[in-house]
Amino acid sequence: MDKIKNTDPYGLKRLESKNAKNAKNAIIQKLSQDFNLTPIIAEAFYQQVSVYFSEHSNISLSSGEVSYEAVCSTEPAGKHIRLTRKVTCRLKLMDINSDFDALANFGLAGMRRLRIERLTRQAYDQGALLTYEDLALLLTTSPATVKRDIFFLRKDGKFIMTRGTKLDMGPGLSHKSIILDFYFKGYSFTDIELKTNHSETSVKRYLADFVQVATLYKQNFSQQQIRLIAQKSDRLVREYIQLYDIYYKLDNNRLLELISPQSVDETAKKKSRFPSSRGGRKNE
Repeated sequence: MDKIKNTDPYGLKRLESKNAKNAKNAIIQKLSQDFNLTPIIAEAFYQQVSVYFSEHSNISLSSGEVSYEAVCSTEPAGKHIRLTRKVTCRLKLMDINSDFDALANFGLAGMRRLRIERLTRQAYDQGALLTYEDLALLLTTSPATVKRDIFFLRKDGKFIMTRGTKLDMGPGLSHKSIILDFYFKGYSFTDIELKTNHSETSVKRYLADFVQVATLYKQNFSQQQIRLIAQKSDRLVREYIQLYDIYYKLDNNRLLELISPQSVDETAKKKSRFPSSRGGRKNE
C-alpha cells in the first residue's frame, strides 16, 4: 500500500501562518496595553491602520512617476494645511514623448506648463488638489513662476485645478458652472476635456452634483436647505440654480434628460409613433 506523500514535512506552511498571526496578535496586544484599549477596539485600530498603510505606502510606480501626498479635494477652505486629510497620489512627472515635443516647440516654459496641466489633472482625478507650492516643489521652480504659468494657461482657456480654484477662493464664475455651461451648450465630453483640462470622469461628477441640486430645487427646497443636504457652498448652489433656470426656460434637451429622463424618453417614443403629429397630417 502506497504511503500518502507529505508535501510539507517540516510544517513550514503552519509555521508561516502561525508567525503572521502571532505578529498581528502581538501588535494588537501592544495597542491594547499602550493606549488602554479593549482587545476589540485595538483590533479595529489595527485593521484601520493596515488600510492606511496600504493606501499611503503600497504604491507601485512606473517610469517617470512619483508618489506625492496632497490635500484631499473634499477638505474645506480655511483649514490649516497640517490638519487637512491627505491623499497619496501617483503622478506622471515625466512623459518623454509629450514633454520632449513641448520642449522642442515651446521651450522650457511650454514643457513646464504642460506638466502643470498633467499633474493637476492627475491629482484631482485621484481625489487630491495641488497648491502652487506643491507644483513649485515638483517642478523645481518658484511658486511665483507657477502662478504666472497658470495665469497664462487660464488666459489661453485652460482650467487648472489647484486647491484655490476648486474651493472657489477666487473671483468670478466657478469652473464647475462654466464646464456645465459648455455641456448644456452641446459640447461633447471630448471637447470639454480639451477646453478645460478636465477628465470625463470629473465632468460627470459635476453633472451628478448638479442633478442633486436641481432635483432638490424642483421640489421647492430652499437654497439653505439644498446647501445643507448637498453639502455644497452657497455660491455653487446659487450658480447651479441660475443655470437650471436659464436652460429650463430654453427647453434645453440635455437639461431635460438629466432631470427627467423618463419623460424625455416618453416624448421621444410618442414622436416616433406619431411622426406627423407636428405640422399636420401626411398624405391627406
